[in-house]
Amino acid sequence: MSHSLAIQRLPDIPLPVLYNLLEPITIPLASPRSRFHNWARTYTCVPVTVFEPETDYQCELILELARREGKTVRAAGVGHSPSDLACTSGYMVRTDKLCRVLEVDYEKRYVVAQAGITLNSLHDELAAHGLAMINVGSISDQTLAGIITTATHGSGITYGVMSTHVLSLTLLLADGSRVRCSRQERSDLFIASICGLGTTGLILAIQLEVEPAFRLKETQYTIGFDEGLRTLDELVPSAEHVRLWWFPQADTLRVSAANRTSEPKTAATSWFWNTLLGYHLIQFMMFIGRYIAPVNIWTGKFASWLSSETTVAIDDSYRIFNLDCKYLQYTTEWAVPYDQAKTCLSDLRSWLQDEHSNPRGLRPHFPIEIRFTEADDIWLSPSNGQRTCWIGIIQYKPYNLKVPYRKLFERFENILRRHGGRPHWAKAHPLRPEDLRQLYPRFHDFIGVLETVDPYGMFRNEYAQRHLFGRRGPEVDARVFKSSQLAAR
Repeated sequence: MSHSLAIQRLPDIPLPVLYNLLEPITIPLASPRSRFHNWARTYTCVPVTVFEPETDYQCELILELARREGKTVRAAGVGHSPSDLACTSGYMVRTDKLCRVLEVDYEKRYVVAQAGITLNSLHDELAAHGLAMINVGSISDQTLAGIITTATHGSGITYGVMSTHVLSLTLLLADGSRVRCSRQERSDLFIASICGLGTTGLILAIQLEVEPAFRLKETQYTIGFDEGLRTLDELVPSAEHVRLWWFPQADTLRVSAANRTSEPKTAATSWFWNTLLGYHLIQFMMFIGRYIAPVNIWTGKFASWLSSETTVAIDDSYRIFNLDCKYLQYTTEWAVPYDQAKTCLSDLRSWLQDEHSNPRGLRPHFPIEIRFTEADDIWLSPSNGQRTCWIGIIQYKPYNLKVPYRKLFERFENILRRHGGRPHWAKAHPLRPEDLRQLYPRFHDFIGVLETVDPYGMFRNEYAQRHLFGRRGPEVDARVFKSSQLAAR
């Protein structure tokens, strides 16, 4: 591919007419929707203009105006990324109305959908055709484009990140051209885009591999941390989808093992435990823990006890995959090579035990989520070239109040980095291009694609400039977008 592009124009549209065409999809500055914030309300921004297109043609008009005005363009879905990944000081394209299913093929087992469809909506559409996504993460609030461009993942050591199920993409490039790419057609652009952080172009449609609708039978049980670490290599492949929740305060692991089944549905939930105690009481205890630090340890032990019984549930696949996030939260997640999982988890445990035994130590919340994915060949996927163990830590915001988290996350990240950790792209992290080149063998190829299809940086928001291109300064600093409610330490 050439490293220079001729700037194309939509023919014969004077600038005043272009403004008029875009006025119906421009969100007024006085509207609350002109101010963007992510789901956890940890990052916020005020784009110079916010558009809410309903058609591909309107997207073309937005890019044409951006070229003429010299503005950057950032697509944003529901804002679930717990970082400033979707934030921008340029043009923002809200994809809420680009949410239709365009094609379903049961025989060939694929669906084509617009980028802004949420997974919750996609599950419903697929179920109506007797189909389902092959794997799903812990939530389904995100848009399809959002999970694809960040290599979002579920769990299952023989299952790749969800981007591995993408068959093709339709993109609008920075020069206004509309292209289709796949592993057979413009393969470099395709591989760059399926974990491209929205920097290769504006995604219009995604062709996704699916499978006939299925149920999952999930067994949950609790074991000690030592047993889990000792038997990890037997535990992880013991079911199609295995994930762990670690309660370091109680030194226990909650195991979730799920397999496809034809058995009838059966619930394993309790309103009393999961609503009255598991939500309200624990949130109140975490609120008290803001002022009396040892309470966080007692709360973790209580939560481990609360969920310690063995349960079995059978339901539609996405209902088993998905969890209730409970409360707004700060979170970070890193992926380490699977062969480093045991030593990494052991080091994390030693560190957390030191914190718990120190009267002035940090008091992390719970649980620490541990998941697994198969290796893939996607250039910026954290599972590129290696089976992966994902480890995520959270600090809840009881009643949406700030809690200390920065020192905790920094120490957590330092341990993960010592074990070759790669950060989840949707979550805040400190890495810059010099770090990423060491972690991703094809990082240079990825940057080469960006310089080819977007030489003037139309799709490079502050996050991309900071992490991918190494720009520094107040105009790209993540703190520009942080909510005033963030803790100072």
